[in-house]
Amino acid sequence: MERMSSSAPPATLCPAPRKSTAAAWLVVAALGCAVPSGAAGARAVANPLVLVAGAGTSAPARASPEAERLMAEGHPRARVGDFVAARLAWQRAAEEYADAKNPAGQVAALLGSGEASLALGESARAVATLEQALALARSSSLPQQEAAAANGLGSAYARAGRGEQAKTLLQSSVALAEATGDASTAASALNNLGNLLAGQGLLRQAQAAFRGSLKAAEAAGDEALASRAAGNLARALLEDGRRQEASAMLEATVSRLAKLPPGHDQTYSLISVARLYAQLAHSPEPGRDGWRQQAARTLEQAATIAGQIGDLRAESYAYGYLGELEEQGGAYDQAMEHTQTAILTAQRADAPEALYRWHWQSGRILRAQGRSAAAVHSYQQAVYTLESIRQDLSTDLRSGATSFRQSVGPVYFELADLLLQRAATESDPAQASRDLIDARDTVELVKGVELEDYFQDDCVAALKAKTTGIDRLADRTAAIYPIVLEDRTELLLSLPDGLKQRTASVDRQTLTAEIRAFRSKLEKRTTHEYYPHARRLYDWLFKPMERELARQQIDTLVIVPDGPLRTIPMAALHDGQQFLGSQYALATTPGLTLTDPQPFERTDAVLMLNGLSISAQGFPSLPNVANEIADIHQLFGGTVLENQQFTVANMDREIARRPFSIVHIASHGQFSSDVNDTFLLTYDDKLSMDALERFVGTSRFRDQAVELLTLSACETAAGDDRAALGLAGVAVKAGARSALATLWTVNDPASAALLSEFYRQLQDASVSKAEALRRAQLSLLDNRRYWHPGYWSPFLLIGNWL
Repeated sequence: MERMSSSAPPATLCPAPRKSTAAAWLVVAALGCAVPSGAAGARAVANPLVLVAGAGTSAPARASPEAERLMAEGHPRARVGDFVAARLAWQRAAEEYADAKNPAGQVAALLGSGEASLALGESARAVATLEQALALARSSSLPQQEAAAANGLGSAYARAGRGEQAKTLLQSSVALAEATGDASTAASALNNLGNLLAGQGLLRQAQAAFRGSLKAAEAAGDEALASRAAGNLARALLEDGRRQEASAMLEATVSRLAKLPPGHDQTYSLISVARLYAQLAHSPEPGRDGWRQQAARTLEQAATIAGQIGDLRAESYAYGYLGELEEQGGAYDQAMEHTQTAILTAQRADAPEALYRWHWQSGRILRAQGRSAAAVHSYQQAVYTLESIRQDLSTDLRSGATSFRQSVGPVYFELADLLLQRAATESDPAQASRDLIDARDTVELVKGVELEDYFQDDCVAALKAKTTGIDRLADRTAAIYPIVLEDRTELLLSLPDGLKQRTASVDRQTLTAEIRAFRSKLEKRTTHEYYPHARRLYDWLFKPMERELARQQIDTLVIVPDGPLRTIPMAALHDGQQFLGSQYALATTPGLTLTDPQPFERTDAVLMLNGLSISAQGFPSLPNVANEIADIHQLFGGTVLENQQFTVANMDREIARRPFSIVHIASHGQFSSDVNDTFLLTYDDKLSMDALERFVGTSRFRDQAVELLTLSACETAAGDDRAALGLAGVAVKAGARSALATLWTVNDPASAALLSEFYRQLQDASVSKAEALRRAQLSLLDNRRYWHPGYWSPFLLIGNWL
């Protein structure tokens, strides 16, 4: 269950997170974790609005009958969830009030319009409208309207991830509302402030805010708002481990809701309460059976009311969650009956943000019943529906504390799991191959959104429009696609003669623990502690395909790592005789459809060499960078920007003068789980990923993509899978065909030696970039000083390996 807010809608697109997150509390209510923007957002549901126009605002300075008619027209629309019509009415009212020189009425109408936009998931539009309302209230010296506008805008800012600004506005709203005696607005702002504090993990402070909201709502006689505050307080108590107090508060909330007239607000609040009862039913408390029964009764009541008022979307949610409750109790026939009702109702409501959930639920139930073929079909319907709203959903999730993979990724991976199981037992080779391709393509969908999630833009879509992917491989080249599932790891091997399936009997938890241990030991360059982990990982990930690789005389492996596998260098895995990097030329890519494998024309290569050998901005010097750049310049020539010359302005000037085929940056770099903390150091600034994209992939030369982006001295924190995702996708973001980068900061002289040798090998047009890197790594491996894989293995070739 999510938080109930007095000025923001419940989200309806994704399952509630497994643990409390900021997004869960801010977006509010019981129905998911994000409201989409755009077309999908137009179908999202929301709590009814607390509008200044109907909550004790100052009397209009000048009457406007048409504006008042439009304001009145919007309220019943909002009560039944028709926020498109409500917003249109309030927009027109705002225009009428503006013409009548009535700022109080205009502010009220703008608030209604802005909060309706929030209900529709159109956050940017909502913020703009609510900012206008706040500015008008302030300039017109309307403190009561200012309090309401600050409340609405604070809620919108919270939804957009602007927590500190949201907190300031909500606190201001509470103070202004109390000063003007507006108990309803004070209650609303305290409720929203409680949501914000709870999302930040400040549960005791949140409880105090919810109690204040409840008291103020009672003083205002606003039973609907009191019900929301009580429900939110119940959740805060539950998440604080105070189950019996939470149960008592839920009982009080149900009593309050019984006093409300049938409507949108009552229906969704009942669903929210039911979801909390269901959560209590999972606890070890002796009353859990009673809580489960109460959850079912409350959902049935919500479904009845939704049917009475004609709210198809609410009816779909009530039946869907009732089916989920029965699924959890093992009553699969009843669960399927209610889930099918939820599906049909969501289709009638044109609510894809609900529909995908119930197709997913149907797939889980069918799978539990052993009906695999039907389960696959239901999962495919869920994925198909999700893809229709994916752009809107992923855009909205970027402002929250959860990600696309966390929220809806399980739909894709559970479908892939079913397809892989079916392929493993399929007697028809053609059908097995189709299932393997479908499983891989399903996971590939998640990988693309993950990168867009991380970089907070649509860089993946731009690349996919230009590439054909790497499904067709050259001779002696294979692509390895690991899919890490809860109970095992599947290995899909793309070979010149087709796709093969291998299975490693290592579950996600065990594999992740081994990866973490390997990474931490690998960076200790004075010990052999990494070795047993290197052996185990090799046995799980590569031994199952040894014979096939040898039979087809494979010499190049393109690996598509997933999750924690992105945090380790595969070159350092060991078969007991030699490192994997000694056997094969290796490249990695974030996705099969995200690589553009074209031969690299070396004869006309134009280089831009950038580097810092001196200390800058508090970072230590890298003395061997000077030798590194000098060696590469001697081989290929090119433009050099070093030390004081390596500035953002100089890069901007040079990149505008001519297209470069190789951009080399030898400087400190950091890949963080937050793209806003990811940067490359220049002499005078920190180069963000957006700035890197502007330089490397400047639109003037989009048809002449940079062939190679080299980033030496980069660092990605051990165990940070999301930061490693950023490194894996840096070539995609920058608009380069490939990147050479490091997982961790390498010894300065070793790095300079390896990179100099890499470029020396690259002069030979018959040597691929992957093979050039292998030979450079072997040159260090043969050096007694640098034989340890901690020196040479963290260099990864990402993207086009040719």
